[in-house]
Amino acid sequence: MNEKYCNYLTDDGGIIIHMKGLNGKIIGVAAARKADVISTLIQKNGGTPKLFPIQGEQQLNESICEENVRELLVTHFDMVVLTTGVGAETLENTAHRLNQHSNFIQKLERSTLAIRGSKTLKWIKNNSLSAKFIAEDGTMDSLLAAMATEQAYTGKHLFLQAYNQDDVNLKKSLENLGYHVYLSKPYQFMPPDDKTLKDLKQAILDQSLDAVIFTSKTQVQNLFQTSAEQIVKALNKKVLAVAVGKVTAAELGKKGVINVFQPEKQKMGALVVELSDYYIKTPPTDEF
Repeated sequence: MNEKYCNYLTDDGGIIIHMKGLNGKIIGVAAARKADVISTLIQKNGGTPKLFPIQGEQQLNESICEENVRELLVTHFDMVVLTTGVGAETLENTAHRLNQHSNFIQKLERSTLAIRGSKTLKWIKNNSLSAKFIAEDGTMDSLLAAMATEQAYTGKHLFLQAYNQDDVNLKKSLENLGYHVYLSKPYQFMPPDDKTLKDLKQAILDQSLDAVIFTSKTQVQNLFQTSAEQIVKALNKKVLAVAVGKVTAAELGKKGVINVFQPEKQKMGALVVELSDYYIKTPPTDEF
């Protein structure tokens, strides 16, 4: 196979020959989860990955999880809102540990469910559950808009699974709709390693990267804690910000980043392949 091309196996066993559009490109990866998979895909498409895992370590608080599950089981909730697949799985694992898994699933079966995110949707399907409200575009704004159509929600009790990044604003938004909100925070993300964060910022400011791949809004929020204005300028000039999906892209937009690339399919593999295609179709330039 020519070094300018790579091939992919299709589901039916066929082979797709694809040009390596990342030849000569240095791509930063802000993710920790599946960073090795993303790196392999970048290399397969001719690029050089550089890892800057700035997600921050996920921290589970077992006592809070147990308290959340017990509250869910003994309290009447008119609606249960699940915002992340990790959060739903964490609560489920805690129910297993408390020997309450069957009761946990049955409680959710009897509840009106509202969910956000593809991983959360996959989780409820795996547990043979169904949701009345689903964020069509994967964002909380979309989910809140759908929930606002619910009749007579004032005074109803709602179980909200969230994590530390957006819990206060989200709880307030739901209370403004008229709900009494119980906040469940089964996990949170700790701050990322200072050196890793500093190294990524410097690489962006030095414009030594051609692009940076972000796979969550948490990574974006961590990056912009300091030096935000300079980072925005660098991302809008030469370093292309790449977002795996709409939520991450929206967070970059909120920070002022105008040039954001996101794939049509919100999957890791599609992201790298479509980024490769983007560079094939985009002529070299000093600025985007």
